[in-house]
Amino acid sequence: MARTFQSSRLFEDLSLLDNVIIGMHGRTRTGVLTALLRPAKSRRELDACATEAAEILRAISEDLYTRRYEPAGILPQADRRRLEIARALASKPKLILLDEPSSGMDDRDTADLMADIRRVMADNPGLSFLIIEHDMRLVAELPDSVVVIDYGKKIAEGDFAVVRQMPRVQQAYLGQKAVENV
Repeated sequence: MARTFQSSRLFEDLSLLDNVIIGMHGRTRTGVLTALLRPAKSRRELDACATEAAEILRAISEDLYTRRYEPAGILPQADRRRLEIARALASKPKLILLDEPSSGMDDRDTADLMADIRRVMADNPGLSFLIIEHDMRLVAELPDSVVVIDYGKKIAEGDFAVVRQMPRVQQAYLGQKAVENV
């Protein structure tokens, strides 16, 4: 399992490429001492990681790939999210948890990010996503099914179009007055 955070947790002084390589640390054989001594074996492994990281960046966004040597700290919010998803993909998880992926983004950036996430889903059929999100447009367009939780309890599960019409869901997310005015 890999995850992204609602607030970016990037290594801002490191390059985009290095941020993705960090996502591979659990899959590499090079330890601290070997990394410091840098024998040929560890250099080959790092080169292989860099090549793979570059391809992950390219799969997420051609722009991120082009900017792969730039520091992550200069990225706008939407690109930070893309980079976090790339870093999560680098660990080769079976499940990625996206915590509020559209947080802090405008409508255009959210739409672009949704398209990127859909492409990642299509390109990785064995990969599952668990998305925690309050932006209903994103929830409506991305998942195969939704689970609605209110104060830690599951109150609904199923297709978004059906679940969104449930009175309990409307009350929990729109409030009683809003439901009465609908």
